[in-house]
Amino acid sequence: MNYKMIIFDADETLFDFNKSERYAFIKAMKESNLEFEEEHLLIYKEINVGIWQEFEKGLITQKELKIDRYRRFIKKIGVSVDAYLFAESFMNNLEHASFLFEGAKELIEDLSKTHRLIMVTNGLTRVQRTRIRKSVIANYFEEIIISEEIGYAKPNPMIFEKGLKNISLPMKKEIVIIGDSLTSDIKGGLNYGIDTVLYNPNKNINKTDIKPKHEIYTLLEIHDLK
Repeated sequence: MNYKMIIFDADETLFDFNKSERYAFIKAMKESNLEFEEEHLLIYKEINVGIWQEFEKGLITQKELKIDRYRRFIKKIGVSVDAYLFAESFMNNLEHASFLFEGAKELIEDLSKTHRLIMVTNGLTRVQRTRIRKSVIANYFEEIIISEEIGYAKPNPMIFEKGLKNISLPMKKEIVIIGDSLTSDIKGGLNYGIDTVLYNPNKNINKTDIKPKHEIYTLLEIHDLK
């Protein structure tokens, strides 16, 4: 690989967020004395994806997002539960649910020998600090940048400008970002002016006008990038 610095997204790129989310959601349902059904998780995930898209577009603040997604979920399933208490239960469980994808640890260990590694994640400090900053791969990253701490989120290029301001950077043509999201990772990289790699393990068809420079289907393909 010709790049000197690799910027990784965290969730659904290196970390299995779906597994973490499911674990935390089921625990929160039980702690709220609600009977868990698979449909509940599907409803929550749809609401959560939608509200993060609103956040990326600047339609909602991160402070509002923290509670609004649970408030919308509770209203949708028609139960009488305090949204703040449900949120607290979910967050408590989520911050301790850190699951790496198979092979991610070995990949990062290997890449760290030849490349400078950075992680940039759209997420809440409380959750990401424990799940990511205390994970087994955290020490391989020169910087771990969390959107809530920076005040900007991908695809806003300011998350890179502000988050990386205290370290020396190679030329932008020597930096690449790898992530699973077209609207945050790839668009964010394009806005910042660096090369982009879409990690697309499910081989989803890109129906947008957001075009990554590279597309990979397994993490091991990172070694073959030019």
